[in-house]
Amino acid sequence: MRNPFIIGIILASILIWFLNGLMNSALGADTNTVSSTVVTDKAPPTANAPSVVVNNSDVCKTAASAGVQTQILGIASGITVTDENCERIKLSRSLYAMGMKVAAISTLCADARVFDAMWNAGTYCPYNASIGEDAKLGWTANIDDIPKGSKIFQNISEQQELELSNETEENNGDWKVFWTLATFMLLPIL
Repeated sequence: MRNPFIIGIILASILIWFLNGLMNSALGADTNTVSSTVVTDKAPPTANAPSVVVNNSDVCKTAASAGVQTQILGIASGITVTDENCERIKLSRSLYAMGMKVAAISTLCADARVFDAMWNAGTYCPYNASIGEDAKLGWTANIDDIPKGSKIFQNISEQQELELSNETEENNGDWKVFWTLATFMLLPIL
C-alpha cells in the first residue's frame, strides 16, 4: 500500500521539476527592469462638514454636522434638532409672565411627567377650562386626552379593563346558568 503512494510522490516531484525547467527557459530573461513615475502634485478632494451655527441662547435647537470622504465619493450634511421640552418651558414662562397662570400650567401638563406629578400632588392639570375636581372628572372621562407615556393613564386604563373583564365574566356567568338549565330541561325529552 505504501509503494503506490511513494511512487506517486516521486512522479509528481519529477513532473514539477520538469515543468519548472520549461517555464524558466521559455521566459528567457534573467533580469527585469521596471520604471514608473508617480504624480503627486494634486491633493485628493475632501468633504467638509458644513458649519451649522445656533448662536442665540433663546433658541431651543441643537446643531450637528458630519462629513465622510472616500477615494471616490464625499458626502457632508448638517441638521438642527428641536428640543420640544425646552420650547414647552419657554412658552410656559411667557404665558406666566403675561398673567395667564392656568394656561402656563396647562402648557407644562402636555408633558407626561408633569401631568403625573400634578396628579399625584392632588392639583390636577386644567381640562377644557375646568380646574380642580372638575378637571379630574374631565381627564378620567376622556383618558385619550392624557399625554402619552403617563403612568396615571396606564393605571386608569388597567382599572377600566379590569372593570370591563368583570362585567364580561358576570355576563358569561348568566349564559352558563342558562345553558345548564336548558340542558337539564332537554335531558328528559331525549
